[in-house]
Amino acid sequence: MSEAKFPNQPADGLAAVVALRRLADQLEDAAVEQAMRAGWSWPQVAEALGVTRQAVHKKHAKRLIAAGVRLRRR
Repeated sequence: MSEAKFPNQPADGLAAVVALRRLADQLEDAAVEQAMRAGWSWPQVAEALGVTRQAVHKKHAKRLIAAGVRLRRR
C-alpha cells in the first residue's frame, strides 16, 4: 500500500483537517438519528460511539427533538 501524500502547504493540510471534521460530524449526526429512529437507547448509541451516554445526549438531543425524532428515556 502506498503512503498517503500530505499537502505541501500547511494551510492545505489544515483545510483538509477542517473538511474531514465537518464530514465526520455530518456522518455522526446522520448515524445517530438513524439509530434513534430505529429505537436504540442513548446507552447503545454512546457505546457504539465510544463516549458516555451524557456526552451523546448533550450533543444530539436538541437536534433530534427538533427533527421530530421520538427519543427513548433509557
